[in-house]
Amino acid sequence: MKIRNNIVRALAASAFGLTLTAAGIATAGTATAASLPKACKGNVWVEPQKQVADTAVNLRSGPGTKYTSKGILYKNTRFSEYCTNWNYNWGYGKVASGPNKGKWGWVSTFHLHY
Repeated sequence: MKIRNNIVRALAASAFGLTLTAAGIATAGTATAASLPKACKGNVWVEPQKQVADTAVNLRSGPGTKYTSKGILYKNTRFSEYCTNWNYNWGYGKVASGPNKGKWGWVSTFHLHY
């Protein structure tokens, strides 16, 4: 009986630890997702995807050509993509090189590669 009680306690402690771990992961993911735009309905990356512009492309204030340009990413400009819109055509992230380095915005994924 004593062995059975010890096993039950050990299993309960393990389950409680896993619950806390899962809650911590969920909280961390929620905090990251909360800081992203609402248009991030496609992929949301745990680590930003390191992309490079294939050609000159606009950095936009939203996911589409109707949004204003915040600057141009020239060919070979690095871009850290954090998420995509619902149809994966636009990536949101931070410019990592060039004259617009540090700016956040949306870029057409058709003009980016890994």
